Amino acid sequence: MTSDTTIDRDTGFPPPGEPRFDSIAAVRSGLAGVDYLADEGIAGIVYLADRLAKPVLVEGPAGTGKTELAKSVARMTGSRLIRLQCYEGLDESKALYEWNYKKQLLRIQADAGQSWEQLEEDIFAEEFLLARPLLEAIRSPDPVVLLVDEVDRVELETEALLLEVLSEYQVSIPELGTVRATRIPMVFLTSNNTRELSEALKRRCLYLHVDYPDLDRERAIISTRVPGISAELADQVARIVRSIRSMDLKKHPSVSETIDWARTLVVLGVESIGAEQARDTLNILLKYRTDIERASKELVGSDLGA
Repeated sequence: MTSDTTIDRDTGFPPPGEPRFDSIAAVRSGLAGVDYLADEGIAGIVYLADRLAKPVLVEGPAGTGKTELAKSVARMTGSRLIRLQCYEGLDESKALYEWNYKKQLLRIQADAGQSWEQLEEDIFAEEFLLARPLLEAIRSPDPVVLLVDEVDRVELETEALLLEVLSEYQVSIPELGTVRATRIPMVFLTSNNTRELSEALKRRCLYLHVDYPDLDRERAIISTRVPGISAELADQVARIVRSIRSMDLKKHPSVSETIDWARTLVVLGVESIGAEQARDTLNILLKYRTDIERASKELVGSDLGA
């Protein structure tokens, strides 16, 4: 199972393959082609991640398009997206690999006459190996975008495992040997800042902070992602959401929730948002009763969208 991949003598890494992008402008244009409107900073980091063969650590508030960035890069490049959803308690068997114990037991029962040495060689073969996202991404012969989502949810031990894999792009399986990447995948790690990540992991990555978009960009996102919306309504939605995000709320509306609200207004045939329409549909935009009540009070009597 050990790969015969040539290793770069300077870095110890497998070759990254041909560059995917000619320029930062090409990244921005390509992302726009799959309906992800990136600014110059986002496009620049994606370009450098490809050229330098380094993972990207994407931090920022929930719902600002961090996960969608990795998905969009995969669509844009025609790469396979492999996602590792992180959670508390995630361990090596779920992130890297584990053995199919039930299948191994059946083989042992079927070959009961063999010596243990023969059985051991037989049951620790690739047919009994269950590859999890990290191993799957490392040994894929095809272009891959690996998304490690919400990495701040895992414990330090699992973070150290990620660091080891992403530092050398190889996995050691004691029974089979070392599996080296045939090509370096593009890697995106997202974090909602629920805890501080280790300096070692941060040093390994390019850093990108994705915040809520400015008014012009959010207006453009709404127009792109909501079919049939008028320029006037898209502008009004963007301005109202910007105003709501300035309030002291438990959770500010995400970009995806903004898009859902805009779609709702289009379905309801709203052409211009009044205070009544805003109050009646705020449950699409906000998900806590206290936030809805506070925003409703603030919107009463205000010049919506101005």
